[in-house]
Amino acid sequence: MTDAPTQTFYERIGGRPTFEALVRTFYEGIRADPVVWPMYPADDLEGAIQRLTGFLEQYWGGPTTYSQERGHPRLRMRHQPFKVNPEARDRWLLHMREAVDSLHLSPLDDATLWDYLERAAHAMVNTFDA
Repeated sequence: MTDAPTQTFYERIGGRPTFEALVRTFYEGIRADPVVWPMYPADDLEGAIQRLTGFLEQYWGGPTTYSQERGHPRLRMRHQPFKVNPEARDRWLLHMREAVDSLHLSPLDDATLWDYLERAAHAMVNTFDA
């Protein structure tokens, strides 16, 4: 007897449409936030949406397009030019929490996704200066 194939988290929660909905909802909040919006490329918002969507879908078991196009994620290095202090982290998490809530995932899937996002946000803090 063989084990049935297991679904990735990416597949289980709905694939690219779910991750793109997450990221688009997230950016709706970010655009109105005076603390974190200046860190985002207003002239390439769609590019930023696609990059974050691609990163998240790859991380969770979807296509590897992100790495094929951009190489290793190197999240800390890519965020180093920005002042990511605890306030910026908390604002990012606020908007991401609202975006995750909008997906109406199962409690387990919500907790799984949120755990990663929260850990990632804490890891991006690179200064304690205001």
